[in-house]
Amino acid sequence: MSTITLALTDSATMLRRNLRHAVRYPSVTMIVAGIPVIFLLLFVYVFGDTLGAGLGGPVAGSDDYVNYVAPGILLLGVAGAAQGTAISVAMDMNEGIIARFRTMAISRASVLTGHVLGSMVQTIVGIAVVVGVALLVGFRPTAGPLEWLAVIGLLTLLIFALTWLSVALGLVARNVESASNLPMPLILLPFLGSGFVPTDSMATGLRWFAEYQPFTPIMETLRGLLLGTSIGNDGVVAVGWCVGIALVSYLWAKKLYNRDPSR
Repeated sequence: MSTITLALTDSATMLRRNLRHAVRYPSVTMIVAGIPVIFLLLFVYVFGDTLGAGLGGPVAGSDDYVNYVAPGILLLGVAGAAQGTAISVAMDMNEGIIARFRTMAISRASVLTGHVLGSMVQTIVGIAVVVGVALLVGFRPTAGPLEWLAVIGLLTLLIFALTWLSVALGLVARNVESASNLPMPLILLPFLGSGFVPTDSMATGLRWFAEYQPFTPIMETLRGLLLGTSIGNDGVVAVGWCVGIALVSYLWAKKLYNRDPSR
């Protein structure tokens, strides 16, 4: 078989390994879906009337606020999944299984590829649950088939980018405990962006950060696609951020994985 065929076969094997871990220990998938659902219910039923009335315009009350907040909740779920991926990679590194894989006649790239694909499947399942709950509590998107395809494509690209970033963070961490903490800033970004309130309601310094951090154009693009509002150049910026994060994270993870294990 060719080198590419062997790499694909080995990657599929590693994917099955990670999916079996996910089935055996479903807590990560439950966390990916559970935490965003809790925040969704909290912001819709506890803060929804106040925040919705404060936004004014078409967003008035919890029934309409759920439409505004849903994209931020989706990104919260994607960011939260990064912690589980980093922990999984760090566990493999610290328990010696990676050292064992290095001595076996398998494609080196397949180990990380299996982690990435397995984590993406878990995250997509978790996000699907979040979307289902959002629809149950009043989320009413107006997107057509093409807009839904664009939403799925953008979310998949974001999941791919953040999964590679979390793999790199798991590789750079010295132990599982530090691996669980490194991705935590990602969870804060939806709150420090347009996920829950518009950026123009924020103080000047915070507004500048919110408008130029990567999650805001992604959330605005999702909101525009799902609800039919204007996107402007946010779509191009969102895709650019995702591609940039994915490329840098992949190169970083590859460098960390190929380094001398004795160093």
